[in-house]
Amino acid sequence: MSKTQPSDRSRNPEARAAELRNALRRHERLYYAGSPEISDREFDALMDELLEIERAHPALVTPDSPSQRVGGEPVDGFDQIDHQPPMLSLDNTYNEEELDDWMDRLQKLLVDELGDSDSFGIPLVTELKVDGVSISILYEDGVLTQAATRGNGRVGDDVTENVKTIRAIPLRLDESADPPARLLVRGEIYMPRSVFMQLNERRKAADEPLYVNPRNTTAGTIRLLDSREVASRSLSAVVYDAASPQLSERHSETLERLVSFGLPVHPSWQVCHTTAEVHAYLEHWTERRHALDFDTDGVVVKVEGVGQREIFGATSKAPRWAVAYKFEAEQALTKVEGIGAQVGRTGALTPVAFLEPVFVAGTTVKRATLHNYEDLARKDVRVGDVVAIEKGGDIIPKVVEVRVSERPRDSVPFVPPTHCPVCGEPVAKLDDEVALRCVNVACPAVVRESIRHFVSRNAMNIEGLGEKLIDQLLEAGLVEDYTSLYELRAEDLIGLEGWGEKSATRLREELEKSKGQGLARLLHAVGIRFVGERVAAILARDLKTLDAIEAASEDDLTELEEIGPKVAASVRQFLDHPGNRERLDRLRSFGVSVEALEPEVSADAQSPLEGQRVVLTGTLESMTRSAAKRRLEQLGARVSGSVSAKTDLLIAGEKAGSKLKKAEELGVETLDEAGLIQLLESAGRS
Repeated sequence: MSKTQPSDRSRNPEARAAELRNALRRHERLYYAGSPEISDREFDALMDELLEIERAHPALVTPDSPSQRVGGEPVDGFDQIDHQPPMLSLDNTYNEEELDDWMDRLQKLLVDELGDSDSFGIPLVTELKVDGVSISILYEDGVLTQAATRGNGRVGDDVTENVKTIRAIPLRLDESADPPARLLVRGEIYMPRSVFMQLNERRKAADEPLYVNPRNTTAGTIRLLDSREVASRSLSAVVYDAASPQLSERHSETLERLVSFGLPVHPSWQVCHTTAEVHAYLEHWTERRHALDFDTDGVVVKVEGVGQREIFGATSKAPRWAVAYKFEAEQALTKVEGIGAQVGRTGALTPVAFLEPVFVAGTTVKRATLHNYEDLARKDVRVGDVVAIEKGGDIIPKVVEVRVSERPRDSVPFVPPTHCPVCGEPVAKLDDEVALRCVNVACPAVVRESIRHFVSRNAMNIEGLGEKLIDQLLEAGLVEDYTSLYELRAEDLIGLEGWGEKSATRLREELEKSKGQGLARLLHAVGIRFVGERVAAILARDLKTLDAIEAASEDDLTELEEIGPKVAASVRQFLDHPGNRERLDRLRSFGVSVEALEPEVSADAQSPLEGQRVVLTGTLESMTRSAAKRRLEQLGARVSGSVSAKTDLLIAGEKAGSKLKKAEELGVETLDEAGLIQLLESAGRS
C-alpha cells in the first residue's frame, strides 16, 4: 500500500482529517530538511483529500491546518501591529578591519565593565544574512497566530494570512520539543533563486515585465492583498532568533531549540571563539555564496552569551552586540561598445550600454542599464570607455564606475537623442521629469509595448499572446494597436507561420472572454500614467462606468479616496487626447465592458448599510475577516482598508491596532465583534 494513500477512507471525517493534517505536517518538515519521502504529486493528493473533507465539514477546519496555506479571499488592506520588543536594525561593516574594530570595542567594553583584565573572551556566532524581508512571527499554545513585517521597527503590517501560505513556516510547533506557551520569533522571508527564475520565465512567456531581483519581488509578494497569489509564489523563510521568551543563555542553544520546534533555521551558523575563526567563516561564504539558492548580502556576527549582550546593550536603532558584515558587490571590467535606448509603452527612453561580453556573478553580461540620461551624463559614460559593472543583488547589471584614465583620446561625450530611435519623431522632456519621451502614439515601439501591457495577466489577461506573437501580428500588418486585436479573424491567423485552426480559434475565444473583464482591468490595460491596478480599482468602484469617468473633472476625481492631483491630472490628460478617446470608443464598439463588475449582493432592499464606508481591523473569532467583508458588501457597505474622515464605521476585533486609535481620534463610530454580529443580523432582517 502506498504511504500516501489512506488506510481506510471510510473512517469518520474528523479522524481522517486529523490523520491527514499530521501526515502533511510531517512531510512538510521532511521536505524542508532535504529528505522528502514522497513526491510533490503524492503530497498534493493528500492535501486535496484534506481540502475535500474540510469543504464538506467546515467545522473541522483548524487554524493550524496545512489547508490554510492555499490562501483565502483578498483583503482591502493590512492592520498595523506594534512590535514588542521593537525590531531593531543592525549596524554595518564593510571590510574585515571595520569588523575587527567592532570586536575590539566589545572587548574594551567588557573589560571596563568587569575589571581591568584583558583576558575576557567573547564567543561569537556567525550566520549568513539572508537578503529578504524581515518578519516577526507569534506562536500561542504552539499555533501560529500572528505575523508582521518589520515596518519601521516599531510598527509593521499584519501579514498573517500571507505568511501562513509559506510551507517552510510551521503552522503548529512540534509539541514533543516542549515549546513555550507564547513564542515570538524573528526571521527573514525570501524567494529562492530557482523560484525567482521560474517566475520570470513564466512572465516572459506571458509577455509581462520581468521582476528585477528576488528581494524586491519578495517584498511585493508578502504585501499582496490576495493570499492565494502569495501561495502561488513559493516563498521560503529562515528564523534566526527568539525575541521572547529567552530560550537559553547561549544563542547557539536557542538556534538548536528553534530547530527542535520545527522552525527553519539555516544550518550554516557557527560558533567562533577567535578572530581568525570569524575571518575564515567570512572567506568561506564569500567564495561559496553563489552556490546557495537564496541571495545573501553578508554575514551577521552576534555575541553568543545573553549575559554579555545585556552588558553591551543597544542604541535606539541597533544592538551593540551584533553587527552585519556586508559582502562587496561583485564587479567586472569591460568595454562599452555602444549606447542605445529602449522605448517603453509610455514612450520613455531608457539608455542602455552595449558591452563587450563579461562574466560576473554567475552570468555573462552583454548590456547594462544607464537608468536615465541625467545619470548617464553625471557618470559621463562614453562609447569605448572601460567601465566597472556590478550586479550585487540585482539581476539587471549597472555601470558603477568609468575608468577615465583608460579612456581613448578620441572619445567624445555622449549626446542624448533628439529623436526616437524607433520612429524618428522628436522626443520631449516634461518639466517635472528626468526621462526623455517619444510622444508619437503611433511609434512602433510604443504600440508594441502598449499591446504587451494590454494583454498581460493583470490587465485584460489575454492568454496566448506573447512577445513573439505580438511581433508577428505587427509585422504582418494585422494589428495597429491594442484595439485592433478585437478585429482579428481566425482565417487571418491561420495563414501565419506556426498558426493552425486550433490555436487561432483558442485566441479568438480568449479575446471574446476578455471583453467581460470589467472597467477596473480596462482602465489599467489602456496605459494611463500613474493608474495601476489599485487606482484603476478605486476609479471603477467609485464611478462605476467609463462614461462617468470621462465626464469627471480633475476636482471630481480628487474627491475620490486615494486619488491625488497628480493622478487626477493624468487621467484627464489621457481622456482629453483625441486618439485615446477614439480608441476607447472603438473598444466600446467591439463589446468590451466599460462598466464596473459589481460584487455579489443579496436581495435585501434598502439595507441600513447601503453606501456606508466600513473598515475592519483586528481578529474576529466568529468568522474570518474576508467572510465579514463579503457579508458587509452584500448588505451594501463599501469596505475600505484605511480609516479617514470619510469612514462611517470601524469594526474592531481583538488586537486592533493603529486603525482603532485613528478612528477614535476622528470620532468614527466603533463596534466590537458582538456589535458586528448584531448589526449583520438586524441589517439582514431589514
